Amino acid sequence: MSLTLAIVGRPNVGKSTLFNRLAGRKLALVDDTPGVTRDRRPGDARLVDLRFTMIDTAGLEVSGPDTLEGRMRAQTEAAIDEADGAMFLIDAKAGLTPADELLADILRKRGKPVVLVANKAEAKGAESGMLDAWRLGLGEPCPVSAEHGGGMLDLRDAIVEAFGEERCFPSKDSAFADAVTNIDIPTPVDEDDEGPEYDETKPLRVAIVGRPNAGKSTLINQFLGQDRLLTGPEAGITRDSIAVDFEWKGRKIKLFDTAGLRRKARVQEKLEKLSVADALRAIRFAEVVVIVFDSTIPFEKQDLQIADLVVREGRAPVIAFNKWDLIDNRQEKLAELREMTDRLLPQIRGIRAVTVAGQTGEGLERLMENIALVHRVWNKRISTAKLNRWLDHTQGHHPPPAVSGRRLKLKYMTQIKARPPGFMISCTRPEAVPESYTRYLINSLRADFEIPGVPLRVVYRSGDNPFAPKDGKAKRPSLMPKKSTLKGKSGKPAGKRRG
Repeated sequence: MSLTLAIVGRPNVGKSTLFNRLAGRKLALVDDTPGVTRDRRPGDARLVDLRFTMIDTAGLEVSGPDTLEGRMRAQTEAAIDEADGAMFLIDAKAGLTPADELLADILRKRGKPVVLVANKAEAKGAESGMLDAWRLGLGEPCPVSAEHGGGMLDLRDAIVEAFGEERCFPSKDSAFADAVTNIDIPTPVDEDDEGPEYDETKPLRVAIVGRPNAGKSTLINQFLGQDRLLTGPEAGITRDSIAVDFEWKGRKIKLFDTAGLRRKARVQEKLEKLSVADALRAIRFAEVVVIVFDSTIPFEKQDLQIADLVVREGRAPVIAFNKWDLIDNRQEKLAELREMTDRLLPQIRGIRAVTVAGQTGEGLERLMENIALVHRVWNKRISTAKLNRWLDHTQGHHPPPAVSGRRLKLKYMTQIKARPPGFMISCTRPEAVPESYTRYLINSLRADFEIPGVPLRVVYRSGDNPFAPKDGKAKRPSLMPKKSTLKGKSGKPAGKRRG
């Protein structure tokens, strides 16, 4: 079992900076503003030869339980209870504060091993802060610089000393044996086949996106059955893109909670720009993206822009009309939502939409069923033989138009990729194919091969001219005799002999 450590401390002592340093990547948002981190974020740490799981937490602040700071403190305490121990960060430059002493009391009451880390040790005057840290009664402080990477070897030794060699370096034989046993040997697939059968047990990555205060974090908490993510009436609570593990019908699913996406003109602060960039990164790495709409005020301009962004990124979209428990006349509202979906999102015809209620859990099972279904469609492959028969039939029913008096001819079609499905059509003059005819082909593909609600890509390529010269191709040997290179007595090339 892997060692789990919670990184705790008061605000702005460098917890997220140390988290990124140990992860080897910039996963957590870092800014000079105190209180950037709000939710607890897990991650894999690598420290020389030591491997363990770490949890980034919010800075401890003394406040009431109903306030945002109080709910952030509850998240920090939950991370301490979940972990095997803690790395307690203090600011060696600023010295001890009452908040540090309060957090030290909380850690002592838990009775778990604690590694005291004095961050910002490279600053002037840090020695006095390190000496002052002995008053906490948590042992010798380990001086580090999370920003510059100093003191990492000392931190590794301090963790091993606190938890022991056996706990930090468990035997790897059993894990290696399990890895060897679980290796899947792929079977060869015929090129004319439609590819391997869809695997319903494969892990799935799902991102939850939407406008601020649409109920994204509440929706994930309802899936998990616990208050894993910070929620509240305030808009814009979530800042980091937090990944949580969830299991549905034996299938492992990783849910990504993201920050609310506002209009670009309203995003002015640097911290919000970082949050938006983190949310966009989560969309790019997800497979299915659930776009959360507020049922009371659906289809705002920003909702449509988010949906268009998901389609352009090639992800499999699903719309979740949240806060359905606040709707009175549901039948009338449902008909209105269906009409608006078809009219305002024509570029993704057949997109799946589900009504849900994050507060009560209504519709979550149907939402998961649609996520699994749209993921299957997103992975769909069609054999080349079926596509070319379909292309001949489609051209016969509606041939491509003549451009500049010359008829276009579509010769050959094949699927070049999935996730999302992409197709290549060999034709004459690909640059002259009208956009309207491409939309006609895409809509016909959706209807005839049952590919609704996912992005489709169609590209055109001209056929090679067999008579055109190609670079690097050997020239055809000439039938004329080569000029003689033999030299006569005068040093000039010898001419032809006369008879």
